[in-house]
Amino acid sequence: MQIGVITYSYRQMPDQSAETTLKYILDSGINAVELMDTPAELFAGRPAAPQNPAARQGGAGGAGGARAAGGGLPGGGRAGGTPCVPGQGPAPGEGARAGGGGRGGAGGGQRAEPTPEQLAFQQAQQQYQVDLKKWRTTVSMDKWKALKKMYNDAGVTMYAYKSDAVPKNANTTDEEYEYIFTCAAAVGANHTTMELPNPGEAGTATLKRMAQFAEKHKIYVAFHTHGQGSMTAFDEAMAISKWNMMNVDLGHYVAAGNVGGTPLQFLEKHHARIASFHLKDRNLPINCGTTVPFGTGDGQIKEILQLVKKNKWTFPATIELEYAIPQGSDAVQETRKCVEYARACLVEM
Repeated sequence: MQIGVITYSYRQMPDQSAETTLKYILDSGINAVELMDTPAELFAGRPAAPQNPAARQGGAGGAGGARAAGGGLPGGGRAGGTPCVPGQGPAPGEGARAGGGGRGGAGGGQRAEPTPEQLAFQQAQQQYQVDLKKWRTTVSMDKWKALKKMYNDAGVTMYAYKSDAVPKNANTTDEEYEYIFTCAAAVGANHTTMELPNPGEAGTATLKRMAQFAEKHKIYVAFHTHGQGSMTAFDEAMAISKWNMMNVDLGHYVAAGNVGGTPLQFLEKHHARIASFHLKDRNLPINCGTTVPFGTGDGQIKEILQLVKKNKWTFPATIELEYAIPQGSDAVQETRKCVEYARACLVEM
């Protein structure tokens, strides 16, 4: 079976270029990937973003900071919250607030007026978004095709393409949707992945619209889950179109509580509609939902991989490195450990 990796796994590495990302992939022992848009867009000459004056003062986080590789409560936990005790779960009320604590303004003081430099940056940001949208909807796909050749020549294929940079909502233009699917086609992917929309009228409209573009380009759209993962989470998307598929994250599925069945039962029921799935080890809510190294949690990684191999299902397992990286190591070394663990599970059969 195919063991792949999402390039998000290397977000903490200092160089995010397509060339160096390829080296990370090869050094991890991987030959197929779910490619995210940052390496591809940098390779294609994406306009440079304006520099935040706060960054020059050391106030801005590094790349990937918004989705740090936490290992606490589901969603990252809360600073100062009551600690979760393995075997007992979070304290009453903690689970519903996991991942909170993002509201600023401790003490309730009045927010200071922005400086002229900050106002100029805000205006530059707004103009940058306009320029970036124009770039994406007019750029030639020649660079994406060259990127495909570079990766293929090194023995790496790209089975999926994920664009987090383009929002998918009622305001997304047809040109932006075209951009996502033409990028996926240019790198040789057979599906693009995106977050599963929330239930409701707007979410239904997005599911239908994505399916229309998927059918037009003959490239599946595979929906990804986080805390909303359950046995029935994909029912509406799958009913709308055969071009809607699943990119279920089985680690998040476990951390959400195996709603409706175990990961193995999910695979048995839905395998015909899975384009690829994300592989990570997480604990059940009773064990705090933590993200942990492969083979140390409740994620049933060995059983998942062996079930896929036994049934000769052809969809890739995509490693997504999200546990805290130990001191002295890095994302490449840890991804390689995940790969080696996965391969050992398959050899045992």
